[in-house]
Amino acid sequence: MTASNLSAAEKHKNNLTGIMWMLIYTIAMSGMHAGVRHVSENVHPFETAFFRLVFGLIALTPFFYRHGFTVLKTKRLPMLCLRGVVNAGCMLGFFYALSIGPLAQVTALGFSATLFGIILAVFIFKEKVGLNRWTAIFIGFLGTIVILRPGFAEIGIESIVTLGAAFGWAVCMMIIKDLGRTESAETITAYMSLVMAPIVLIPALFFWTTPSLYDFAWLLAIGLMGGAGQLAMANALKYGEAQVVLPVEFSRLIWISLIAFFAFGEVPGVFLWIGGGMIIAATTYITIREGRAKRS
Repeated sequence: MTASNLSAAEKHKNNLTGIMWMLIYTIAMSGMHAGVRHVSENVHPFETAFFRLVFGLIALTPFFYRHGFTVLKTKRLPMLCLRGVVNAGCMLGFFYALSIGPLAQVTALGFSATLFGIILAVFIFKEKVGLNRWTAIFIGFLGTIVILRPGFAEIGIESIVTLGAAFGWAVCMMIIKDLGRTESAETITAYMSLVMAPIVLIPALFFWTTPSLYDFAWLLAIGLMGGAGQLAMANALKYGEAQVVLPVEFSRLIWISLIAFFAFGEVPGVFLWIGGGMIIAATTYITIREGRAKRS
């Protein structure tokens, strides 16, 4: 086998590994979001967000056990804290939207974060965007309009909050992209929970109720699924090429729709599938095209 063939085979193997990690991420996050909706009947979403962060640290225990507290060693603490502050606002908004809105709709609108991220990258990192990518971005945002149907359907507060959270997450992606040049995935993930937990605790205290053992078990599951999902995403991007593994994330819309139907009796409408499909198609096209451009 030639060196080029060996390289191609190794790349294929790594991409398959990345895809498997991304599938684990989508299943974990879908389960977490459904858990947030379920437990919101008794526990306020702000309190749920706090427990998600605290219990999410448990998923990092193996890394602390292997590397000790060197995982926390960094020279970019201010940037990590900034990411935590912005991400805290995103999580609070998104968890609130999950507690009051249709699960599939909130998930589909959340995908717009990638589109916001591309636009931010143009201004922050001076990335060049050609006509094809601008067209894809336009189609993606048109998909959000199809889902919301302003003038034909009432735009609920959950939709507005979700789009706000998506924009905030796009800001976080820009920060993570910059941090990724010098920090490990474990360091970025660990500081996320360490910085966000005390921030989220402040608003959570205004709505605090003592969880029952049943609710506490769900909160523990939400935290574990969230922490495991973040690590799975980091590993997916570590092993696989971004243009290969990132489109797999959109399978979340399928998983969450199935869960919403069987667990909560929610039936996604045709406009959600059309608009969600437009967002997914646009972001997938942009991701694949960007990967090809980097290789060339």
